[in-house]
Amino acid sequence: MRKAALVVLGVVVLATGLTLWRWTHTPYGRMDLGPAILTRMMPADAMDLTPEGRAAANEWTARLMGAAPPGLTIRDLEFAGPTELLPARVYIPDHDAPLGVVAWLHGGGFWMGDELEKWDGPCGRLAAGADVIVASLGYRLAPEHPYPAAVADTWAGLQWVAAHASEWGAAPDRLAVAGGSAGGNLAAVLAQRARDEGGPELKLQILTVPTLNAGGEPTESMRRFSSGFGLDGIEKMRRAYFANPAATRHPWASPLLASRFEGLAPAVIHTAQFDPLRDEGELYAARLEAAGVPVELRRFDGAIHGFLGSPATMAEAERLVAAAARSAIGGESSP
Repeated sequence: MRKAALVVLGVVVLATGLTLWRWTHTPYGRMDLGPAILTRMMPADAMDLTPEGRAAANEWTARLMGAAPPGLTIRDLEFAGPTELLPARVYIPDHDAPLGVVAWLHGGGFWMGDELEKWDGPCGRLAAGADVIVASLGYRLAPEHPYPAAVADTWAGLQWVAAHASEWGAAPDRLAVAGGSAGGNLAAVLAQRARDEGGPELKLQILTVPTLNAGGEPTESMRRFSSGFGLDGIEKMRRAYFANPAATRHPWASPLLASRFEGLAPAVIHTAQFDPLRDEGELYAARLEAAGVPVELRRFDGAIHGFLGSPATMAEAERLVAAAARSAIGGESSP
């Protein structure tokens, strides 16, 4: 009896190992085990672009973000958007010296991510790790509020951050923008607008797995990874945000399609190997470099969009972002 049980156990272990091996060994290289499992656990209704679907997606992704570290003051504030008051959540380290401030824009495909407290982990770790103030800005979401609502809202938010930074103990001349995914798109747009519209001057733009090419030709990574790699439904999200398809060729929609890149803030750009957005982020880095803009580009192998399921990769990406922000706009103790 015991021998039979051991045989059955051995068969189960072997079958499980073979399954995990198959999941991690893709035709395009080896995926980390965490995202290989995660992509098969994602809810079937993950792309339900309704208020109920948004709430469920917020709840599901919040489990992956973690909590803010200790030693921060977190304040919930509001700023005046073009049509209504919008939320902001400000993370302030315990520090006497004037700090820089990062205007941080959440991801979520332009349709979710609006519960700002769910981002306490990444925002709090950036504030603590870089010794900067982080102002997380809310914005109106699609499909209720399509493009360019998010652009207008975050532009108003950036002006508000620049105007109020000194009230939080920040030096207003040490300002950066940061965002991931849809937030990376908006951060890139704000960097272009800040250059073209007389400020505020930005010292750094941080673009993490950004979406930058809604109106251009699909890249190789988009063709390979838009299904089955954790970001299914990307075209559905884009259609919801860009209700007018012709708008996708505007630089505020597709920063990669801008006519010039000179004079933009230095950039940190992070991409993931199995992300459909990988190539457009790397193309953007190349165009910035060709225009003389300093760029730190890093591709994280084995990872999917957002580095979900790869905690070591996420931690390394956050460490590099914090180091860059500390160097560019950190407190007096920064190098």
